[in-house]
Amino acid sequence: MPYKWVYISKNFMDGKNVDATIEVLTRAAKAGYNGIYVTDCKFSRFFETVTVTRPEYDNNLKRLRQACRDLKLAIYASTCNFDLDLLSNDPNLAEGMPVVEAPFVVRNGKLIAVDDDAKVQNPSFESAMKPDSPTGWNVDDPGSVCFIDTTVACEGSSSLRIQDIAGKNAHGNGRATQVLAVKPFRYYNLSMKVKTEDFVHTNSFGFAVKGAQDLAYERYEIQGTQDWTRIDIPFNTLDNTQVTVMVGSWGGKSGKLWIDDVRIEPGGFVNLLRRESLPFIMTSTDKSVTFSEGSDFTDARDPKLGNTRWPGLYQYWYEQPVVTVPAKSRLKEGDRVLVSYAHAAFGDGVVSCMNEANVWPIMQRNLHELHTILQPDGYILPHDEIRCQGWDATCTKVGKPMATVLGEHFNHCADLIRAEDPGKPIFVWSDMFDPHHNASKKNEYYHLVKGIDPWYGSWEALGKDIIILNWHGFAEKRPESLKHFADRGNHQILCGYYDESSDNMIPWLAETKGLRGIDGVMYTSWSNNYSELEHFLEVVGRSRP
Repeated sequence: MPYKWVYISKNFMDGKNVDATIEVLTRAAKAGYNGIYVTDCKFSRFFETVTVTRPEYDNNLKRLRQACRDLKLAIYASTCNFDLDLLSNDPNLAEGMPVVEAPFVVRNGKLIAVDDDAKVQNPSFESAMKPDSPTGWNVDDPGSVCFIDTTVACEGSSSLRIQDIAGKNAHGNGRATQVLAVKPFRYYNLSMKVKTEDFVHTNSFGFAVKGAQDLAYERYEIQGTQDWTRIDIPFNTLDNTQVTVMVGSWGGKSGKLWIDDVRIEPGGFVNLLRRESLPFIMTSTDKSVTFSEGSDFTDARDPKLGNTRWPGLYQYWYEQPVVTVPAKSRLKEGDRVLVSYAHAAFGDGVVSCMNEANVWPIMQRNLHELHTILQPDGYILPHDEIRCQGWDATCTKVGKPMATVLGEHFNHCADLIRAEDPGKPIFVWSDMFDPHHNASKKNEYYHLVKGIDPWYGSWEALGKDIIILNWHGFAEKRPESLKHFADRGNHQILCGYYDESSDNMIPWLAETKGLRGIDGVMYTSWSNNYSELEHFLEVVGRSRP
């Protein structure tokens, strides 16, 4: 096999991580590996000075490179990242979620969001249609799993208690659900208070908002026993006129979980994006007057955007930024206005807009630094699980299907590599170009991406020189995935292990029989677990057709 790789993901700003990696690489070379896939979020942060100190970082990378040369291991580096790490250079380049004509009012010289077009019914579980069935809510197994508790409350005189789920609900769930009428393209934050007592299993607690597609979903690491704690989950209604709110435990076991004070409030200007391709428009309610930034209102910025604890961190929710109304403004106290703008998505789901031209110079500069310092033997592009794209004005103005946008974006990245370091092989993860994986045709939405089956057909953009890192681990579709790329003429590397038994490679390798271009394997651990490093190659060696 030309490629026998080990996946390495580390923060090489810390020299101790270089030492630890060299220890792994020494084992890998002895076991028969001949290359490494190396990634570090700092590969997109060469010019970001808060988390990266140069030349210390450069020297650490050079030490890693020299160790690989000494061990005769090729280096294949991830590059052209376009998510949070690239956005640390300019947080306003994120893909935007559109807000259309959200209502605000002038109050004490400030613009205050006053959107009340969405309301939670019976937010504190004060009323009930029948015992343990709160008005406006649909709860799992009332009287068995879900109860109205009139002795424990954070707001009002009652709360919803979810208790001892295991064995009572067929799916291990204890949840409350409510459908809300909403206006399209509005921005809200849902919050609630949560209390627990001996609650297991704590990471089963979640909060979800669903429209035609999933608008928000998060699991929270709450404590087994904790006092009332506020939980927030912002969301954009997109093109929906109603949404379903779900809160509670998916897969809980024993103990008690209380929920109270479920509220909805307008998102205002939290995570507000400002760039030339995203207009910020403020009008009178009858739309006859358009107000001017600088004279009618000022400070239309979010200073915490993508930079809360460190550059590139988009926090879900915090105190709303203030937009002020100067004394000489045409706006007066009590005036209502409509504001259209865009905000970033939430948490780790934030990526840069794939249609935004200002991304490319940043990407090219980081690529040049990576090439100069690390001198890779090839490059891996990070087009993998892209979960938010296509909604903001930058994208809608282009007007292309998302599969076309993805293909063009990928090829632009590949062209940057060819120009920077000609002749080096280029690799990409399989899922976004696989009709049996995330580029499937199922008549479904894909997370927060615009359109049904948005990535279907994306593979047409791949040249035959692109080598596929196939990570399709689902046995029922994996043979079709392998055949799809083999039939196209793309060579493939099987990215296995995933912190499970190396023996999982046995059926996977058997499925490659008769296929051309299966050129390698990669020991792929997301948790830096290298306990099966040697055994993995032994399994591959005796199982390959």
